[in-house]
Amino acid sequence: MCGIIGFVGNESACSFLLSGLEKLEYRGYDSAGVAIHDGKKINILKAKGKLAELGKKIEAKNLIGNVGIGHMRWATHGKVSEENSHPQSSLNNKIALVHNGIIENYLELKNEFDKNIFVSDTDTEVIAHLIYKYYDWTGILDNFIDAVYFVLKKLKGSYALAIMCEDFKDKIFAVKKDSPLVIGIGENKNFVASDISAFIKYTNEVCYLNDNELAVLDEKNINIFDENKNVLEKKVFSVDKEVNNLGKGNYDSFMLKEIFEQPKVIKNFLIDNSENFLDEINLDEKILDEVERIYLIGCGTAYYACLMGEKILSKLNLFVSAQPASEFRYSDLVLNKKSLVIVVSQSGETADSLAALRIAKKNGAKILSIVNVRESSIARESDFVININAGPEISVASTKAFSLMLSAFYILSCCLYKYFKIISHNEFLDLKNDLKEIPELVEKVLKQHEKIKSVAEKYLLSKNIFYLGRNLDYVIALEGALKLKEIAYLNAQAYPSGELKHGPIALIDESSLIVGIVTQKNIFDKTLGNLEECKARDGKIFVITQYENENSKDAADDIFILPECNQIFIPLLANICLQLFAYYIAKNLGRDIDKPKNLAKSVTVE
Repeated sequence: MCGIIGFVGNESACSFLLSGLEKLEYRGYDSAGVAIHDGKKINILKAKGKLAELGKKIEAKNLIGNVGIGHMRWATHGKVSEENSHPQSSLNNKIALVHNGIIENYLELKNEFDKNIFVSDTDTEVIAHLIYKYYDWTGILDNFIDAVYFVLKKLKGSYALAIMCEDFKDKIFAVKKDSPLVIGIGENKNFVASDISAFIKYTNEVCYLNDNELAVLDEKNINIFDENKNVLEKKVFSVDKEVNNLGKGNYDSFMLKEIFEQPKVIKNFLIDNSENFLDEINLDEKILDEVERIYLIGCGTAYYACLMGEKILSKLNLFVSAQPASEFRYSDLVLNKKSLVIVVSQSGETADSLAALRIAKKNGAKILSIVNVRESSIARESDFVININAGPEISVASTKAFSLMLSAFYILSCCLYKYFKIISHNEFLDLKNDLKEIPELVEKVLKQHEKIKSVAEKYLLSKNIFYLGRNLDYVIALEGALKLKEIAYLNAQAYPSGELKHGPIALIDESSLIVGIVTQKNIFDKTLGNLEECKARDGKIFVITQYENENSKDAADDIFILPECNQIFIPLLANICLQLFAYYIAKNLGRDIDKPKNLAKSVTVE
């Protein structure tokens, strides 16, 4: 991890590589590096920290060459250091490569060599030494491809690789397995990257590599081979250039901008999806009538969207279960042709989710994906796709994508309620009308951002922060706590409110803040009672609700009243409030909100 860019063309590679790496910064990284072929040899420069440090080194060295690869690393094997940064290389930089993924058997492979030749602690370096060892150094392209494929068969794990060899001064080699890699096709220039955003400034013509396919790129040509060196014809796609037109505008950060974009993107999503939603995603009667089990899988924020989906889809009288994708493959689950697996991922490249998808598909399950990138691996390998179309989300912490994941589950559940005759047609229309009001209600919450800001400033120094809620509110409590952990680096924990007294209440004291999400009328009094228990132990109480009465006022030190809304949909509004709350705390603590430490936007390793 975390970002790859490769360039070959008739211009200096450095500017293209730095431009590509700059576009990949949002994915999260701790070091960066480039390798440039100057026509005689491969030169490598690397730097810890921000990309600007690498830029200074490149400027000082005046690297020259029209072929190069670059990488932004998010540490997995080995600490953050220049030695562990990519590109990694063989002896004398004869082979240089960049790698996203994890090689699980790298320690075993290192035993083929004298340990003194290794200069890094990474799993990646051994790949360069292996290619160096098995290539016969004849300068024959077929021999080099044979060596690469021979080495790949020895690797266990996942990889996206961009490779350079001193013998081939005008070429980049690219290959993948279980980690994304896309080819950009330009005029007198070609690209390889882990993310389209790295090169879309220069071309929007792309093709996607499948597992075990190897691409050879030069200035004019792209040749793609399978494992038997058969030449493959790949479909070329034209992708939306919107991702290149990014800026923060008048906002302090991308996260704040994306929070305030939510009324617009939710409205657009709802407009694009009609009451014929099931037909539009091709989820037909034959599939639905056969379904006995629904599994929902995702990671992090996407998993919390799945938990919301589980709660609202459980009304279908089917077996419905949300699972963390990282646990899915290790669970003893019933998977067959009567199973529908819903995979949720903002990037569409999340490694754990993609692996879970493939296991489910292998066992005969049908796959419905909810993604924000229509051309992503998860979308391309799914039977049915809901494209939430949130637009580029640059901040590492997801905001608008989560709201649209919820919106997708809301529409899907409404349509399935109707299909399975859980509700009448008129009740369906009522739900659809309630859902159409959501963008305007989100706007009303956002207009009160100053109030949320003042509450955030008041509780800035809280040592323990607890998020409490029941049922749907508990899901939003989980997501709210996650946002605070992600961008403010505070210890925030979410609990079902009735569970607090079964242990965690021992932590409550005058330094504690308890955020109570109380949007469900049927459990309003019970949750307030749990908040009163915290208040009795000197905890400070911040209540988010749509029911303002004497009881809620008595329980709360601070209270935020949400606009009135259908109980199924109002958790989305509560979440907008919690996004702002986390943002303002992080801002006042001086955090790097868009690029929080240790986090990556697209997690492409397990």
